[in-house]
Amino acid sequence: MNERIKDIYEKYSHKFSSHELKPNTLYIVSTPIGNIEDVSFRAINVLKNCDLIASEDTRNTNFLLQQYGIKNRTMSYYSHVESGKADHVISEIGSGKSVALVSDAGTPCISDPGNILVAKCIENGIDIVSVPGCSSLIHSLILSGFSSKKFYFQGFLPQKKGRRTLLEELSSVKMPLIIFESPFRIYKTMKDILEHFGNKEITISRELTKKFEQVVRGKVKTLIERDIKTKGEFVIIINNY
Repeated sequence: MNERIKDIYEKYSHKFSSHELKPNTLYIVSTPIGNIEDVSFRAINVLKNCDLIASEDTRNTNFLLQQYGIKNRTMSYYSHVESGKADHVISEIGSGKSVALVSDAGTPCISDPGNILVAKCIENGIDIVSVPGCSSLIHSLILSGFSSKKFYFQGFLPQKKGRRTLLEELSSVKMPLIIFESPFRIYKTMKDILEHFGNKEITISRELTKKFEQVVRGKVKTLIERDIKTKGEFVIIINNY
């Protein structure tokens, strides 16, 4: 465990460790989007004491668990297997266990696995507890400087079929629009934004909360001409007023 984190955790963990988890319950646990110090004490308590952790990426989750000295059972639970594994998780919960659902980073169910499982839990009368924490879309919106009174979250755009039609529809939504994008399509998406929205003010955020966090702001044309490092996941916000 990182010594600095260990000192903080040992100083305060006694205040939270006595909170027992409920059986027959799904815990939706938000984890850091970059900086591992952003995890909450409540999240640590749940991950430490639950019976099973359903994880989108067990490698990332195991790294986080190691930092806090947590040794717990994990299972892989990513998008392509969610439909097949949801019933197994329901069965585990139904047998009296507490299960924690975590995504690769941030809050589960937001462009990440979890919606199918949550719907099945509701259908089966299973208790669901949300353990709040980091969300890259909210972090990016705050850093954009754009109005946050209302906004539209799109998530990832279709790569091919329906992409142009969706962009045309979004261009009529007059509020900040939040789009997730991969490093492989960031420049293509900026060119599409220029075509469908015009030369709007946008912000592009990457590597949020990490050492090399970057937020660039400006008109679309200007940012297309900039050399933006294509690493990490991107959050684009279009000021579509």
